[in-house]
Amino acid sequence: MSGKMCSSSSSVIQAQKLVDQLRVEASMERFKISLTAADLVQYCQEHRRSDPLLTGIAASSNPFKDKKTCVIL
Repeated sequence: MSGKMCSSSSSVIQAQKLVDQLRVEASMERFKISLTAADLVQYCQEHRRSDPLLTGIAASSNPFKDKKTCVIL
């Protein structure tokens, strides 16, 4: 019988933790997606000239470029 009580109190504690977590998440301030997306687009447009994914990396400054080429005879 004590096993049932332990299991029951354990599930009550677990449920209480879940309720507390959901309350914390519900009370968080949320940003509107449209505002966040607009900010992201503006940031990308302002920094596009320095974005290596858009402009590429100069071969002379690329640290990942192979130093030697592989030749198979």
